[in-house]
Amino acid sequence: MSTETVALSSHSWFALLREHARRNAFAALGLGIALLAVTVLLVQSLVQIMAGEATAALRYALLGGAAGFAATALGALPALVLRGIPQQLEDSLLGMAAGMMLAASAFSLLLPGLAAGAEILDSKPLGAAVVVLGMAFGVLLMLGLDAFTPHEHDKTGPCGPGHETCGRVWLFVFAIALHNLPEGMAIGVSFSQGDMTVGLPLTTAIVLQDIPEGLAVALALRTAGLAPSLAVLVAAASGLLEPLGALLGVGLSSGLAVAYPIGLGLAAGAMIFVVSHEVIPETHRNGHQTPATLGLMAGFALMMVLDTTLG
Repeated sequence: MSTETVALSSHSWFALLREHARRNAFAALGLGIALLAVTVLLVQSLVQIMAGEATAALRYALLGGAAGFAATALGALPALVLRGIPQQLEDSLLGMAAGMMLAASAFSLLLPGLAAGAEILDSKPLGAAVVVLGMAFGVLLMLGLDAFTPHEHDKTGPCGPGHETCGRVWLFVFAIALHNLPEGMAIGVSFSQGDMTVGLPLTTAIVLQDIPEGLAVALALRTAGLAPSLAVLVAAASGLLEPLGALLGVGLSSGLAVAYPIGLGLAAGAMIFVVSHEVIPETHRNGHQTPATLGLMAGFALMMVLDTTLG
């Protein structure tokens, strides 16, 4: 490919991106604000991490992210021999995963964030305000990434700028990344203070719900036309976003004291966005609302018990 062709392609891509941003001004503004906030949080914590003050937190976060990756790979393995599972069972399992994510957001992210914010600022209203600010950053980040990342969902089809130029398999891979990134961030944030009572229950919940998610992703990739072994490999590789997200999460929350409740709120906001925007609608599109809802309640209850037992 000539230099002129590459330059033309780059120019066309940026023109497409600008036009998409013009049509989605709110999402573009939100993504810009969220990325600025994330950059500030990362920069102010970098010195402490490099100074070795967050060594234990980094180790815990990487172990938690690696566990999420392993669970995703484990869940994908049955796709080597299965072409699919009953839709009602899949919706129920994904509903359970959604319930665990919701409960983890509440019990392992928001409640510790509220407690930490109140202690740091010596005010419950101000503590709640910084957590809500973090939630807003998390929602804006996911809203912007959803709007500006080309990806495809199993039922709603392709979306995002430039999706016409991407193969269907890559669109699925990008969609998987949007799901796994906030989960990894949540693991990293929960371990950023080295507090096992926060990090262990949340990581356990994410690891457990990664198993049905890994299977669902691998089966979707098989439906998209990938060979069984390649579908399992790509689904397993998608779990690598969790240790990467964990590194980002621990970086967000390891600097100034107030960054911790903000980071917990950010991770919670991102996870709740994914559950409400992607997972729950996906489980309700096939006429299995009741099994999916019962699965959600079971997952929520299981996570509540885990948080009480492990926290």
